Amino acid sequence: MEGYKGLLVYEKSYKSALKMYEDTRSMPKEELYGITSQIRRSAASIPANIAEGYAKKESPEEYRRYLIIAKGSCYESKVWIDMCSDLGYMSREWQKEMLERYDEIAKMLYRLINPK
Repeated sequence: MEGYKGLLVYEKSYKSALKMYEDTRSMPKEELYGITSQIRRSAASIPANIAEGYAKKESPEEYRRYLIIAKGSCYESKVWIDMCSDLGYMSREWQKEMLERYDEIAKMLYRLINPK
């Protein structure tokens, strides 16, 4: 694989976004334009920003900026995950699994943003 698709963080965030779309299909219809839409957008924003930033790699500052945006979307997703569980739309097991996924993605993004 080449380009952004070769980044492990892209692959993990893309697969997590797909899982989020699949898992949220069972949420109440009245949430379609509320929490369901918000959690899907924040999850999809992570791999999208990684890809967009990668396309601007010639400018390290721009690349880093998009990675920071992706990390922000990662944390936003974690808020929606908690909210879905607390409202009873998703199980505590689902919450735990998804939070672990997004914690890992956030750590990976942090390492890309702050290489040492």
